[in-house]
This record gives sequence, C-alpha cells and structure tokens, in this order.
Amino acid sequence: MDVHGSVAEGFEPVRDAFVRNFEVLGDRGAAVAVYRDGRKVVDLWGGTRDAEGTEPWTEGTAQIVRSATKGVAAAVPLLLHQRGLLDLDAPVGSYWPEFKTGGKERILVRDVLAHRAGIPALDRGLSAAEAADGVSGARAVAAQPPFWEPGTEHGYHAQTYSWLVSELVLRATGRTVGSVLAEEIAEPLGLEFWIGLPETETHRVGRVAPVEPPESAGMLRTRPRRNVSEAYADPDSLTRRAFAAIAPLPDENDPAYRAAELPASNGIGTARALARFYGATIGVVEDGARIFTPATTELAAREHSAGPDRVLVVNTRFGAGYMLHGPASPLLSPASFGHPGRGGSLGFADPEAGIGFGYVTNALAKSVTADPRAQALVRALKSALSAL
Repeated sequence: MDVHGSVAEGFEPVRDAFVRNFEVLGDRGAAVAVYRDGRKVVDLWGGTRDAEGTEPWTEGTAQIVRSATKGVAAAVPLLLHQRGLLDLDAPVGSYWPEFKTGGKERILVRDVLAHRAGIPALDRGLSAAEAADGVSGARAVAAQPPFWEPGTEHGYHAQTYSWLVSELVLRATGRTVGSVLAEEIAEPLGLEFWIGLPETETHRVGRVAPVEPPESAGMLRTRPRRNVSEAYADPDSLTRRAFAAIAPLPDENDPAYRAAELPASNGIGTARALARFYGATIGVVEDGARIFTPATTELAAREHSAGPDRVLVVNTRFGAGYMLHGPASPLLSPASFGHPGRGGSLGFADPEAGIGFGYVTNALAKSVTADPRAQALVRALKSALSAL
C-alpha cells in the first residue's frame, strides 16, 4: 500500500497500523491524523477516494463521517453555553415552546446532549427529503411522546439528535448549526469540515460504500452478543426504530443529502480537520486558537449518562454531547471524549495526553461504535505514547 503524508518521530506505530488496515482489515481509502499538545504529529492518507474506484485519495480528500458528526456538532451548543446564550439546565421548551407536549415539559437541554431526552425514535419515520428540509424533523420530535421518562435513563438518539440540536440552536440564535460551525469554529481554525456541504467543495468528496471485512481479518470478524443481534433484527425494537427514524435510509452519496444540515449523521470532513478540532477543544492548536475554555472542556468530558443504553443494548457513557471511553467505544483512556461514526470513522480528544485524533474512511463496515480499523490505530497511538 502506497501511504502518503508524514509522522513525527516516535509515532511510526500509527503508520504501521494504518498500512495494516489496508493489507488485512479491508480499508479502501482512508486518512488518519493526530495532534499532540497542539502540534500535528500524524497526517496520513492512502487508497482511493471512492470505495469502489481507482482515483487516488489525495491530501484534501474529504468523506462523510456519519455519527462522528455528533461530536463536532456538540461544540456548537457548548460554545453557545460558554457565551451565555444557551442554558444547559433550562427546559428545552423555554427556547422551543412547541416542544412542551406529551410529557416533554421537563426535558432539559442537558438531557438532549446526554441522550436522556427519551426521543430516540419516531412513530413515523421521515423520508430523506423530509429529514433534510429543516422543518419536518423539528415538527416530528416536538410532537413525539417520549419512550421513557425523560432524564431517568439514556438511549442513543441516532437520528433524532439532528433535529433536537438543530432546532435548539436555531431557537436560541436564529442561526443553523452548520452556519455557526462554519463561521465560529471551522473558519477561525481552518477546519475542512462541514455540516451542510457547500457546492464549492463537492469536488473533493469521495464516494462511500459498504464493505465486508476480508477473510484475512480472521478473529476480528466477531459476532455481536445475542441480545444485540436480536435488537437490530427486530423491526419493532427501539434499536431498529431509532436507526430507522429516516426511512428508507438515505443515499449518502446524493449531493442533496450532503448539502443538508443533519448534525447527527452527515458531516463531511478530513481526518486532519477532526484531529485539529479535537485538539482545539482541549488547548490551543498551532496557528490557531482553542474552542473551549477549560470549564467547557471539563463539561464535555464529565459523565452525564452511564450504564445500559436503551437503544444500543450495551453499556455506554456520554458526556455533554460526547461519547466517553468505555467497553462499547474504547478511546485512548478514561479521560477521552469524542464520537465514533457507524461504519468506521472516529474522532476524540484526550485532555490528559494532549491528544486530538481523527480517522475517516470510505469503506463502511458493519461496526457501530468500535470499528477494528479505528481501534487498531488507537492501540498503535497508545503504544507510541507509552514509548515516548
């Protein structure tokens, strides 16, 4: 495999793991980047820009990152909170009066970010056009009765997170999540990341496609636990209904879908942008600034939800908008916070190690929160750090 880019001295294990992802774990096109203490120490890319194509992945190739979008999107409400424009302990209905129906009157903004709002699914799934129109999703979640008493349990809001966060930001500021991200975070930091892809950037985005891990992956082709498999197989389960809040599933290569603003699922960016973003949540990155104050960084990483997840049917941990390190989503250490994307992508920060990490791929596997390729890179990074 012809891998391009650079690694700082001591981080060669990350490059070795990245190469092995292509040779053994079935990657087609991918990139990985790492910032340490604000300085870029890993910036690698390889393969093809399309999962089923031949055109090479280049330094500026970007990809859809699915739910890894959530971690970037969460910075918008947290930044508004940091500026005194959004109170995490206020009821959602204080910003969004139409939301105060069906037992949702006491849902707090904090509950939305920590997946405790009780609205992970909809009684009627939205079409891709409805999901993207900026109106139908907010109306649907405002009318939806909760599936459990809000604030008492948690469950992954796989799709509905888009409309909950979007409408909260819109009601608090009059602006969309994508516009705040672009103007207040991405532009000042020079991030190649978009929620709502501009037409001027469509040329740099590769096509994604589902893949099966090769036989050479061997023991890594593990079977999920029976209760997890049953939850995904049962069309009436909360698990299936949460992921089917948009039905049928949208074409992620459709320009119209990519241009929409869906903070739960359709962010597009480079691995470099993810790593730089997370580096800026915990400190100042080179030639840039930081996004969060130390207090906001602590808030993002503080455990808000933990234990059995009503949707993912495993134990999960969430901070304010971020998935935290745990068996379901291993990151670098218990201090880490970030978000995986179903199919492979991963971004996270580790404030103790001073790390911002980003991995993106166009080869979408069946993984949900712990993709073998991303995990191989995290293990290699941990090994490199321990040897420094």
